Amino acid sequence: MSFEFITEYWPLYLQGAGVTLLLAFFTVLLGFAFGILIAFAKLSKRKILSLLATTYIEIIRGTPLLVQMLIIFYMLPAFGVQIPNLFGIAKFGDYSLVVLALVINSSAYIAEIIRGGIQAVDKGQTEAALALGMPKSLMMRKIILPQAIKNILPALGNEFIVIIKESAIVSVVGIMDLMFAAQQVRSATYLAFEPLIMAAVMYFIMTFSLSKVMQYVEGRLAKDATH
Repeated sequence: MSFEFITEYWPLYLQGAGVTLLLAFFTVLLGFAFGILIAFAKLSKRKILSLLATTYIEIIRGTPLLVQMLIIFYMLPAFGVQIPNLFGIAKFGDYSLVVLALVINSSAYIAEIIRGGIQAVDKGQTEAALALGMPKSLMMRKIILPQAIKNILPALGNEFIVIIKESAIVSVVGIMDLMFAAQQVRSATYLAFEPLIMAAVMYFIMTFSLSKVMQYVEGRLAKDATH
């Protein structure tokens, strides 16, 4: 095996890795926001909201991400639906449909993570807050959510890692991520395995580094909890 191509194509790999990280970042950020709403809907005492949220979660979790992405990527433009540039970043505008597909998929999983975190909070605290006359919205914002987020932080970090890896399928629709960069190098160099091995190494570096950061954060939170 020869990896001499790296000296020429490393900027392409770095560009692809940057796009991969951006996709994962925006997916987790927006997926968390939508996930909170879906989790609240599922926990709602209004049956219609709970039913809609449950149906959404089951459909999204029960179908492949690739199928969801292809449907959104090709169906929305066919019906004339235009998605604006993500946060006004022109460089990211062409990827908005892909981000939407990733967010729709991730929000279903994050919603279940948040729901579990909320339900894991000691019910005694909820009862005490209600007994003191605290409004439910204030109780949720000041008491329940802070503890729930602290409990689910490791799971959210794991979701970030999963998205970094799963986002590789966006290369199917021509998005210039790390996997697409590796495919371009394969086409240019006629090397079958080496460009993919290089991509695998970079995926590992990103996910391993993030896992270590999350372990550090978890350790700090555990220390704070004991003081």
